[in-house]
Amino acid sequence: MKKKVLIVDDSAVVRNLISSILSGDRALDVIGSAPDPYIARDKIVKYNPDVITLDVEMPRMDGITFLKKLMRHFPIPVVIVSSLTQKGAVTTMKAFEAGAIEVIAKPEMDLKKGMDIIARDIIEKVKIAASARVLKRVEREESAAPLRRTLKTRALAQSTHKIIAIGASTGGTEAIRDVLTRMPADSPGTLIVQHMPEKFTRAFAERLNDQCAMEVREAKEGDGVYPGTALIAPGSHHMVLKRSGARYYVSLNQEAPVFHQRPSVEVLFGSVATYAGSNSVGIIMTGMGADGARGLLTMKEAGAKTIAQDEKSCVVFGMPKEAIKVGAVDKVVSLKDIPQTLVNMCV
Repeated sequence: MKKKVLIVDDSAVVRNLISSILSGDRALDVIGSAPDPYIARDKIVKYNPDVITLDVEMPRMDGITFLKKLMRHFPIPVVIVSSLTQKGAVTTMKAFEAGAIEVIAKPEMDLKKGMDIIARDIIEKVKIAASARVLKRVEREESAAPLRRTLKTRALAQSTHKIIAIGASTGGTEAIRDVLTRMPADSPGTLIVQHMPEKFTRAFAERLNDQCAMEVREAKEGDGVYPGTALIAPGSHHMVLKRSGARYYVSLNQEAPVFHQRPSVEVLFGSVATYAGSNSVGIIMTGMGADGARGLLTMKEAGAKTIAQDEKSCVVFGMPKEAIKVGAVDKVVSLKDIPQTLVNMCV
């Protein structure tokens, strides 16, 4: 059965463009569009769509306010359509916190960017969101309970510091936030790959930095990996762990996508296996596809401890499922229990 899609955007050009793109896929049925949340509300009641694409900047009612109301009264998977600007990226982070499943860059009629690539990205993300679990608000609030225990970082050479590597995709922004906001300030150096468009990762890092005890920032070439710091791979670059003597650091590159992704979880996990081995912990979280599954197995074979988020707490149980299938996982853990499990593994 086709998945029913409702498009909500104040721009008629964007509505028509997204509608044209999505209508080209046999698994999707664009049942209508709306220029603002008020008209969208009536069409939601009438057509009961499986997924909504939602602009964040609209007249009469902004997308974030509408999204919050929607999640309280009529929870439906929502894909945010946002401009690739710093303001758009910051607003998108708020949308994820309000319950959005995915984000796509607002399409433009620019053939230089390759409309076929843009179309594939839009179709893929809408289809993934249409099949995703919309977590109940109570589940999201409970998962944010603070961690009571703290780590005691030992004064040893930097080469003996633990390294935490995290990979996620659909639903990962909020899952990562739930974990990092409950980690102690002296947590091991943490490396994160979250599938997200370029420019959105910086806003994601800044948002987390305001909320976490750890320092969180978008990674730059040569950044050291130290206790109390989390580095997020930029949206257009692979991030790899390297080591010089006793010092861990990261390097960035724009080599070919892996599993259609750049940054790729597979690339990060493989480098952590090589340079940190048994001194690391790998976590694979909510997301579609198999990115990171084999890389996590490589980490485990190198002596690392490994965790997968459980199905019940995942928005999409794809990446964890694939990692479990290949035997890469030591423990399958609910989202709310991941911080404590990490603390236990790193002491």
